[in-house]
Amino acid sequence: MAATPISLSTHCCSSSSAYSNSSSIWSHQNPYFPFPAASPKPKYASLQFKCNAFPNVVFMQDGALAATVAGLENEAPSKNLKDGLTSVAPPKEKNQIGNFDVSDDKSTVSITVVGASGDLAKKKIFPALFALYYEDCLPEHFTIFGYARSKMTDAELRDMVSRTLTCRIDKRENCGEKMEQFLQRCFYHSGQYDSQENFAELDKILKEHEAGRVSNRLFYLSIPPNIFVDAVKCASLSATASAGWTRVIVEKPFGRDSESSAALTKSLKQYLTEDQIFRIDHYLGKELVENLSVLRFSNLIFEPLWSRQYIRNVQLIFSEDFGTEGRGGYFDHYGIMRDIMQNHLLQILALFAMETPVSLDAEDIRNEKVKVLRSMRPIRADDVILGQYKSHTKGGVSYPGYTDDKTVPKDSLTPTFAAAALFIDNARWDGVPFLMKAGKALHDKRAEIRVQFRNVPGNLYNRSSGTDIDQATNELVIRVQPDEAIYLKINNKVPGLGMRLDQSNLNLLYKARYSKEIPDAYERLLLDAVEGERRLFIRSDELDAAWALFTPVLKDLEENRKVPEYYPYGSRGPVGAHYLAARYNVKWGDLGVDE
Repeated sequence: MAATPISLSTHCCSSSSAYSNSSSIWSHQNPYFPFPAASPKPKYASLQFKCNAFPNVVFMQDGALAATVAGLENEAPSKNLKDGLTSVAPPKEKNQIGNFDVSDDKSTVSITVVGASGDLAKKKIFPALFALYYEDCLPEHFTIFGYARSKMTDAELRDMVSRTLTCRIDKRENCGEKMEQFLQRCFYHSGQYDSQENFAELDKILKEHEAGRVSNRLFYLSIPPNIFVDAVKCASLSATASAGWTRVIVEKPFGRDSESSAALTKSLKQYLTEDQIFRIDHYLGKELVENLSVLRFSNLIFEPLWSRQYIRNVQLIFSEDFGTEGRGGYFDHYGIMRDIMQNHLLQILALFAMETPVSLDAEDIRNEKVKVLRSMRPIRADDVILGQYKSHTKGGVSYPGYTDDKTVPKDSLTPTFAAAALFIDNARWDGVPFLMKAGKALHDKRAEIRVQFRNVPGNLYNRSSGTDIDQATNELVIRVQPDEAIYLKINNKVPGLGMRLDQSNLNLLYKARYSKEIPDAYERLLLDAVEGERRLFIRSDELDAAWALFTPVLKDLEENRKVPEYYPYGSRGPVGAHYLAARYNVKWGDLGVDE
């Protein structure tokens, strides 16, 4: 019989209902900031949504039925649990989102996408909002506004947005109808990002749509970082919510070193409190990244092994099979270490390596992440390998080099590949190398965490394992993308009369196990922002600690103009990365075909 997973949620779509929101809510408006903070904390035990007719049931691909545990308010299911049974409770009549009641006609949410004409808005933000609406995860009263400098009508915005919306979720027949309903909630206002007058006009239009209800406003800054502060200033002075909460989602990059990052944070905090700033790193919204703490803290077999005593090394690997291709101008200013390592991979490392938090509250989790970052040893330039892809012809097809991009200077030394060895100087991880590798124009696309365990001391079966002892190493692989999976490599006897060992995978392939499609990371993060759940967003001291780790080595590499090792487009990257791994007696786990 298939195992029955137990959830802490009484709904299907909220990613954060199991987490306390207490640390992110103010009990009154702070008089020193133009943006009002959150409303008083609700009395409900969890955040709940009306995401489907059977919010307590999840159907698995193999036919298993997963029943969820009801919330704290429902007494009957908790009594059943005491008897060892799992109850499926009916959906509740009242639904909570963040700090307001979804079913309350007195509240509304206005979501303004600043930079609505850009690629990120078209390809990610609007489709994610539609997916949330499609799943009934947005409140009854909500409005979406696009704001940008481009001249556009409401109809033109809807036409633009409709081209990127898909009916991917469960392929339901009513998708076209839901799409039309969603588009009718979308409006547009043209204005400059540094114009208080234009934002005041936006405020007037928002109030018309809010129709006297308590207004809660979310601004998504899908704009270049050099105009973040201007947009926040104008919004805070001219378009803040008068009664409910106001929150601002800020996209990376959050500066390019410690100094610029601190300056950006200081400028934003002239107009916002820390609780109102949602620094988004979409990799933290990936299903397998969010599952990290579940895998470790809810499975007894893993937590005792999660230390230097059993783990030999940890690898965080990110690769793309395409180059900059049109983004060269932006990328050349930052490079792969700032674009991927300092944020995406370092955030995953902190989640992986943190100690058990006091609770699942956002602040408790982020406190533990900061401790990890502050415990990390300064990165040495000798422990960093840089690379840059060059043109290559394969199968009669020519692929351009990085400097062939017209937006990139011909003499650019900006790395498109980097590998680095990092160490955490604490009792749990002392001496364990954490190897990062990130690159563009490589042989495949992947993002994964690979945990290689120590070899069995005095192994009785060494002779049966072959000459390569690394082939017999147990390895836990968490594949973030594509084809999300968790698999564990174990040694197994090959059937037959002889004694020959083979390495096999215990494989949890998500698409084979779960029939429900995995939500996009932006869906989860936007929902969390509406709820006021901050655990997947980056706090300012996290950001400071991350830049404090990377700024010195970046400065060293750039001042000495370290020349990157060139590698062909579509290859496995620079040879130097293998020498770096070998220095710490490590072999990159993605070299074999183990999928």
